[in-house]
Amino acid sequence: MTLDRAQFSRRGFLGLGVAAGVITLTACGSGAGSSDDPLVMTVWGGETDRATYQKRINLLVKKYPELKVKLQLIPSESYAQKVQTMIAGGKGPDIMQVAENVNVYSSKNQLRPLDDLAKSAGLDLTQRFGTIGSLYSYEDKLYAIPDRSGAMIVYYNKTLFEKKGIKAPTAEWTWDDTLDAFKELTEKGKTWGYGGAGWWPQWWSMAYQNGGAIIDANGKPTADSDEVVEALQWVGDLTFKHGVVPTKAQYADMGTDVGGDQAFAAGTVAVNATGFWAIAGQAESKFEWDIAPMWRGKKQAVASFGSGLAISRTAKNPNNAFKAIDFLTSPAAQQQIIAAAEDVPANLEVQKSEAFLKPAWMKSDVNMGVFAESSEFLFKAPFIPEWNEMLAAIDTATADFWLGKERSAKKALTALQKNLESIIKSAG
Repeated sequence: MTLDRAQFSRRGFLGLGVAAGVITLTACGSGAGSSDDPLVMTVWGGETDRATYQKRINLLVKKYPELKVKLQLIPSESYAQKVQTMIAGGKGPDIMQVAENVNVYSSKNQLRPLDDLAKSAGLDLTQRFGTIGSLYSYEDKLYAIPDRSGAMIVYYNKTLFEKKGIKAPTAEWTWDDTLDAFKELTEKGKTWGYGGAGWWPQWWSMAYQNGGAIIDANGKPTADSDEVVEALQWVGDLTFKHGVVPTKAQYADMGTDVGGDQAFAAGTVAVNATGFWAIAGQAESKFEWDIAPMWRGKKQAVASFGSGLAISRTAKNPNNAFKAIDFLTSPAAQQQIIAAAEDVPANLEVQKSEAFLKPAWMKSDVNMGVFAESSEFLFKAPFIPEWNEMLAAIDTATADFWLGKERSAKKALTALQKNLESIIKSAG
């Protein structure tokens, strides 16, 4: 699960609740390693997350009785501050969950590079995780192992599609195909074709599909490139030119905190691009629905949502910590992620397993194979050390654009480009 999304969405499934404080659980083996103290593992989330991580830890300890692991669940809104305080005090977690802000930690020398440990363990990241194996690498160093990672996918209202005689979306849909479908599915004042792409993973996907990037391979901002401008303009025009996406005001009229996920579940929007967590909102759906891969631009590209497991610099026993991570990301442990309907396991073997394709809790006939299919299209977002500052700059520069006060993507992205150049230059 992405940490930034966890702070303002109900990403859990089947009863996830936000933790009110740090919850500590311990699983101990019969013997001790090089230290009597257990490995401390910090994660964020709610009750479903706590229970699922604990089941995985129990399997770890069963296989390696000499290991001890203490799980600490920290509320997402205070997670980063809490673990950095722990590390600064010399008592950082041995294993810690990280997401897009991974290099906020690594740039402060708070994480241990994992290349040597992965090599010693014989862990083939590409074989186990596919294209996201190096997702948490920065400047040729690996800082975390993928743990949970599901592609952004398309939810579509099968009932409306069939009513309109529109075939199900596929990965081969172009932007033109998509817009045509959105127009057909929109009934003024009643339904909209699409839920919108105002969140960074959504519109970034269009930018990368168009051959653009927010930060290029050399670490330079390219937010005002022609490719990114064209992509953001296309996204904005869906709302303010074509009227196939609700405006912010129209969303507000639907209720408090209503966005694409909730509007799709209510049948108000016909298509929504989001993550695995939205399946929760479909449990009591009154219409037929399914999921499909994201459409394409000049090429196929889609954002991924997930998190990884890292080792802090203050870890007491890095070898044991990596041994634990290696097992926790293996098929045996990752099966628990989908069994609990918590998230998408990063392990490709599990994504392609019958347990994932036909989960026991799924009441509808849903094409879960879309996640494995989409794993081939994932782009590597720039998880730069200035991640938090970058997101704040994006919010500021695009605020009027999403409100329709400023219709020019070029103007918004020119302002963003200047801000990003300043942020990255000052950091350097």
